Amino acid sequence: MKTKLIFLVLWFVVGCSSTKLVGTWKNPDIVLFDAYQVLVVGMSQDEEVQTEFETRMTERLKAAGVDAMRSIDLFDVEFTSSQKSEQELSEVEQQLLDKGFDAILFTKVVGTENKRTFRERMNNFSNLYTRFSSDYLGHQDIYYDPEYYETFNLYHIETALYCICVDKERELIWKGDFEVEEPSKVDKTIDAYIKLMTSAMQEEDVIF
Repeated sequence: MKTKLIFLVLWFVVGCSSTKLVGTWKNPDIVLFDAYQVLVVGMSQDEEVQTEFETRMTERLKAAGVDAMRSIDLFDVEFTSSQKSEQELSEVEQQLLDKGFDAILFTKVVGTENKRTFRERMNNFSNLYTRFSSDYLGHQDIYYDPEYYETFNLYHIETALYCICVDKERELIWKGDFEVEEPSKVDKTIDAYIKLMTSAMQEEDVIF
């Protein structure tokens, strides 16, 4: 199977936030990939967000018949409080392998940028402004309305699935790149992200 690089424009609108799948990559040597025990890692400085994401993602995997565990249930506080070496991480992978894990689903924010947009106005020929005064009066809230322009952060998020199978390299199986607008409701945004991400994985015969 040839390498797939799929660009989709799928939007899940949640209040004032939205989640967009930018593209995916799948290992060209893998046709189907089934996992039986997956470690879910959501890398975040916000413990509540990490807990919420890992919990919901684990539940989604279990609903698909895949045994899954949250990283917060496996790694102690000291593990994430300091930087790790490649050797230490290799030892962690071996420990996971010894415990029966065959995959790691790793999600993290890889970048963020500030965006600015403005409230859309519906104009047509029937309400064209023929005088300066009318045009000014019709738009003067640009000066006074604090919500006329909206500033928000756009987060670039990446989810990668790694195999830690016996007698195989710890290789990348699948990766998805996403854009998420700054959420107004974190729980609903997490649900939208998981729904979009798992749908993309299912389309490419990865786990789901």
